[in-house]
This record gives sequence, structure tokens and C-alpha cells, in this order.
Amino acid sequence: MTRVHVIISGRVQGVSFRYYTTRAAEQLGVVGWVRNLPDGRVEAVVEGDKEILKQFVAWCGQGPSFGRVDHVDAQWMDGTGAFNDFSIHY
Repeated sequence: MTRVHVIISGRVQGVSFRYYTTRAAEQLGVVGWVRNLPDGRVEAVVEGDKEILKQFVAWCGQGPSFGRVDHVDAQWMDGTGAFNDFSIHY
């Protein structure tokens, strides 16, 4: 199991980015969370199979069609098994 910590910048708040991120995570079968940051970026911490997580990070680089992703920073590390599902943090 692998963990990836992702920070997404661009027009990613106010465009249902967290909702669509949750849908993508559930479709891919990964677990973790996503949240808005005060500076306008979106942050996610996700665990699963590394090849599947690469697909998740690629999705983050596109986002929903009415948003705009300028940059994705992904930091890879060992998974901890801390999550049972995928959720939105507020």
C-alpha cells in the first residue's frame, strides 16, 4: 500500500472539485480524504495501490470540466492503512 499527498492549485474551489474528487476516488477504489485550503488550493491524502494512485493523481491534474488545474504537487510515501473510506474534510 502506498500513500500520496496531493496539493492542487488553480481554479479548484467553487467548482465542486472535492465532490468530483470523492467520486473519482470511489470509482478507483482508493481511500483517504480531500479538503479545501484557506489559500484557494485543494489538498488530498490518499492510499491504495501505487498504479491506481497514479491514475488518481492524473485525474487531479484534469479535475472537473468547469475547473482549471494549474499545478499538482504529489508527494509519495508508504501507506499507513489509516483510512477505511474516502471523505471530504471541512
